[in-house]
Order: sequence, then structure tokens, then C-alpha cells
Amino acid sequence: MNKTLMCIATSSLMSLPALSHADSPYFSLKDGDGFKRFSVSVGALYVKPTGKAQPFNINTAVAEGEKVKVGDISIDSVKKNMDPDMDPNFSSEFIKIIEKLGGTTLPASLSGSATVTGLESWELPQAGLEADDVATLGIMTNYFFTDNISFEIKAGLPPKVDIQGKGQIYAPFSAIATPSIDLIEQIPGGIDLPPISMKNNLPITDLSAHDTAATARAWTPAFEFQYHFGKTGVNKFRPYVGAGLMYAYFNELEINKGIESDLINAGHMMINIKENNAGAALDGKPSSGNPKVKLEADDAFAPVVTAGFTYDFNDRWFAVGSVSYTHLSTDATINISDEKYGNLINAKTKIEINPILAYAGIGMRF
Repeated sequence: MNKTLMCIATSSLMSLPALSHADSPYFSLKDGDGFKRFSVSVGALYVKPTGKAQPFNINTAVAEGEKVKVGDISIDSVKKNMDPDMDPNFSSEFIKIIEKLGGTTLPASLSGSATVTGLESWELPQAGLEADDVATLGIMTNYFFTDNISFEIKAGLPPKVDIQGKGQIYAPFSAIATPSIDLIEQIPGGIDLPPISMKNNLPITDLSAHDTAATARAWTPAFEFQYHFGKTGVNKFRPYVGAGLMYAYFNELEINKGIESDLINAGHMMINIKENNAGAALDGKPSSGNPKVKLEADDAFAPVVTAGFTYDFNDRWFAVGSVSYTHLSTDATINISDEKYGNLINAKTKIEINPILAYAGIGMRF
């Protein structure tokens, strides 16, 4: 998308000589009635996002009601993830007996299978991402159609933006586990024992535990029509208002290494479940796979409005100050994938930026 905008801008600049020969005085490159057609200013641009963290929507490769084998699982994981509201039965009491006898693991020959629910999709309203304040070098260029009406291109040195994390990401795991005695070879499939209800919010990562959850470089040019009050040569101080459109493009996205490590572990959890090794998933053991984490942010367009002023030192040099607001948000996606199993976890959220932009600079007319 940014390449397309560059092509449009280049084409527009190349067409200016042709416009200078147009009969319309609004597109002439000559000075107007006491005013100059072009101005450019450079100064400090401060951006303060005002948006709030939005919910995460998460999908995984584990289908609702998927039946998997448990495999070896630690007694501690069984107890920690057992539904506290479950009525005791022979199976839950059997787990306590194994623990009292000094056992630490329920082997695959006894753990049986489980029907997993809750991991296919869920929403986390208390977790999200917020952009931090940033300051950079701003550049504003104006072409004046008349002494009062101009077209401005706002730009700035693309800054690295820190993205703060809010809340914890967890998986609302639940399952009905059916232990089975598979030690008796004469009974095919073994003997199923009473089911154990499992229910727990499995922690994945704490976004708030890190100073910065991610960083991104932001390219945010804006295009705006403005109306300047007063008259050149008469009013040194001239307020103005404007409205237009901002385009936002984000690249060089990097996720916090600690969060990335937590998400890779979550990818191993999903692979273990897909490989009929749910016990290893609950025990937090690595899988045979190699999950990778990727962070992406969509391009976005947003309306922008501005109020500002210029103060003329003379007919060429001036000071300028302005405050702008744009209703800007972008969709961010965290994807955890594996070469064999494809997409394991897909987490989407909206980064609501809605920035206030304050600018102060020195300019020249020509």
C-alpha cells in the first residue's frame, strides 16, 4: 500500500510543471495576490494516543470436543487441573491413593483418554494492547490555492512506537478425562474407570509483566485541506482549521522476547494435544514440533482534523503550531504456527490509537 502512495506522490510532483501553464490562477506556480504558493515547516511532533486496550479474540487448532489420549501425566497436574466442583468418585480417590503411595506420575496405561473443550475459540476482554506516547521530527508542506485555502501534507520521521500490554492471556481449558486400565491384555481397550472432570484457566503469558509488549515503526502521512483566516500582509497572526485523511502503515514489528517464549510454549501445548499427548501439554513439556511466533498489524485509513495558527516574522519566515486528532485504530494479529500442523493459535485484537498530535515548528514560504 505504501508503494502505491509513493507512486501517486511522485506522479503529482511530476505534473506540477504542466499545471504552471494552466489558465486557472489556483494552480499557477506564480505568487498570488500578495501571497506565496508554497510553504514548508519543520518542528517537533508529539503524539499522544488516547485509545484503550481492546479484547483479544483467540482461535486454536484444537477443535471443540476433540478426543485425545492423555499419555503420561504428573499427579500434580491432574490435581491442579481437576474441576473443584466435581463430586469425588473412584477415579479421583484413586489419584489420591497413588500420591499417598509416593507416586508422582499417572502412566499412559492408566490415564486413558480425554474429550477436550474450551480451546477452539474464546475472548479475553481484560487483556489487550495500547500504543505509548512518542515524539519525533515533523515536516509539514502546504500548497495554497488562494490566500485562505491550502492543501497540506503532514509527515514525520517514522518513530519506533512502544506497545504496552494489559492483562493476562490464558486458555479456558476443560475436559472429561476417562482413565482406563490397559494392563490386562485379555480385555481389548482396557477397562474404563469413572470420568474425571478437568477445568482450569491455563496461563499463557502476562502482558502486564513486561515494560513493553512489542515495538513497531509507524509511517503515518496525512493529507488535509485547510482554511486560513485573515490576509497575507495584513495579519501576522493567522489561525486555521483543517480536515483530511491519515494513512497508517506499520513495519519492523518486534514482540517482547519473554512474551514470545511464553507463546512458543503455548504452541508446544497445542502440538502435544494434537499428537495425543494431552498429559505433556498440561505438564508444560516441549513437543516434537517447532512453533514460531509472528506479529502483524494491518494498514489503516482514518479521518483527521486540525486547529492551528501561523505567525509571520516577515513575508518568508513564520512560526507554526497546531493540534490534530485522528480516529485511528489498526487490527493486530499474533499467529503461532508449526511447519507440520500449520496455524496453532491465532490471536486478534484491535489497537485503538486515536492520537492527539501536537506540533510546533519554523517554516518558510516561497
